[in-house]
Amino acid sequence: MGQHLWRGSLGLVKLVVVQGDITEEAVDAVVNAANSQLLHGGGIAGAIVRKGGLSIQEACEPLAPVPVGEAVVTHGGNLPCRWVIHAVGPQWGEGEEERKLRSAVRRSLEEADKLGALSLAMPAISTGIFGYPKGPGCRVIVSECVQVLPALQALREVRFVAWDAETAQHFVTACAELIPLTA
Repeated sequence: MGQHLWRGSLGLVKLVVVQGDITEEAVDAVVNAANSQLLHGGGIAGAIVRKGGLSIQEACEPLAPVPVGEAVVTHGGNLPCRWVIHAVGPQWGEGEEERKLRSAVRRSLEEADKLGALSLAMPAISTGIFGYPKGPGCRVIVSECVQVLPALQALREVRFVAWDAETAQHFVTACAELIPLTA
């Protein structure tokens, strides 16, 4: 488990910012920042297959291609989660990036809720090799969670997980700005 940098809540849902390895998060579901072909080469996707096993990649093959802004689910393999939700975010410069990133986040949350997942680990989708600027990307992700979570039934914890300190700090800043303080 990583280092917790921020904690808050949105109604019944606990929100946490974690700096660490998303593949080690003991949650019901982990979101994978995927490409449309669901090929797990580098970044988060590569780490998920390295740690979770090739069976995750094999489970993805019949599901591809997945449109940008959508999400699909596979088992969690050898990861400490039951499911991996493969969310396809936009590449920076392809157009309508914010709308597509919001859609990928929303679809991930909806899939987790349909599964009955109580806890979810969410990375900074699209802010790695897809080039979405980290600060604005983290803000969009947190903002969409704030909008969608109150309407869902199952989720009780969302962890925003970042490998590096810079991205983790962007998540902390976005959470501090967008999530109301609770007594």
